[in-house]
Amino acid sequence: MHRRVALLSAVALTIAGALVPAGAAQASASTGLDRRPVSWSGADSWSERKTVLDYWTPQRMVAAQPLAAEAPRRASQWDGPTEGDPWATRSAASTTTRSNPWSFGGASTTRGTPFSVQPVSASASQQRTLIPNSPGLRWTDGGAVVRTVGRVFFTTADGRASSCSGTAVTSANESVVMTAGHCVRLNGAAHRNWVFVPGFDRGRRPFGTWVATRLLTTPQWNAREDINFDIAAAVVAPLQGRSLTDVVGGQGIAFNQPRRRQMFSFGYPAAEPFDGSRLIYCSGRSFDDTVMTEDLGLRCNMTGGSSGGPWFQGFDESTGRGWVNSVNSFKYNFAPDFMFGPFFGNEAMAVYQAAQNTDAL
Repeated sequence: MHRRVALLSAVALTIAGALVPAGAAQASASTGLDRRPVSWSGADSWSERKTVLDYWTPQRMVAAQPLAAEAPRRASQWDGPTEGDPWATRSAASTTTRSNPWSFGGASTTRGTPFSVQPVSASASQQRTLIPNSPGLRWTDGGAVVRTVGRVFFTTADGRASSCSGTAVTSANESVVMTAGHCVRLNGAAHRNWVFVPGFDRGRRPFGTWVATRLLTTPQWNAREDINFDIAAAVVAPLQGRSLTDVVGGQGIAFNQPRRRQMFSFGYPAAEPFDGSRLIYCSGRSFDDTVMTEDLGLRCNMTGGSSGGPWFQGFDESTGRGWVNSVNSFKYNFAPDFMFGPFFGNEAMAVYQAAQNTDAL
C-alpha cells in the first residue's frame, strides 16, 4: 500500500488516521490543479432527507465519536521552537508524546483581495460579559454564537458514526455551513448521512436537525487531502419551510485578512476530557505555525470533535458575533495544547461563493 506521508525536519502529521500526502505544503499553482471547488450531492430528495433524519436518533448522536487517529511520533531531530516563536511559551509537559485522537490538517497561503460578509442577526438574548483569554472553557455567555455554531454528524465510508463542528454563516441562499475538509470527505470517500445541529446542548436540538443537500471542498483536499486546504462547506435543506439562517442567524465570514490577530475559537470537542455535549471556546492572539504548515496557531486544549468549528476575527463578546476566518483543523501530537487552522484565502472564498450560489432544495 502506498504510504502517503509528508516530512519536514522529520516531523509527521496524521489526518484522522490517514498519512499526509507528500508535498502537501505546495500550493495548487505548482501542480496545475483545477482551482474550482469540488461538490457532490448529499440527501437531495425529500425521501432521502427523511431517511437521514430517521437515522440520527438521540442514541446515535450520543454514541458518535470523533475521527480517531494514532498519535504520530515526536521526532527527536526536531530541536524545538526558534527564538521569539510563540511556541516557546509551552510547558515541557506539552511536548511529550501522548495518545491524541484528533484530526490533523493545514492551510492555504494564497493571498488575494480582502473580502468579508457581515453577520446577520436572529432573535437571541444578549449580555455584556468580559471574556478572558482561554485555553478551552465552556461558553456560558449566550449571544448569537450559541445559535449559529453546532455539532456536525455523519457516517464515514466504513459506517462509523462520527462528529465534527460547524457554523451557519451569512449567505445568499441562507443555507451555508462552514466546516473542515476532513468533516465532509476522508480517505478518498465522502461522508454520508451528513447533518448540522445548531445550538446542540447536552443532547438537546433546540433549532432542529438540518440535512445537507450539497457538500463542497477545495480541489486540493478532494484530490490528495492536502493539509493546506482543509476547508469545506455544506448546503442544508430548509426545515419546516424555513432556511437555516432565517432560524438561527448567520455569522459573518472573511477572507485574505491579516494574520496574527486576536481570535476566538469554538467547537464541540468529544474526545477526552470532553464529551461533545457542550460548546467550548478558546481565545487569544493567533501566531504562525513554524514547524510544518503555514497555518494559524492558537493556544487551545480542545480535542477531536471540535474539527470544523469556527475561528472568529472581530468577535464581539456582548453579541456573540464575528467573522469566521478559519476553522479548527489539526494538532501536533507533541503540542496538544495548541490548535491550528487554515488561512482563509482565495480557495476558501471560492468554496463559500459556490456554496451560497447553490440551490438548497
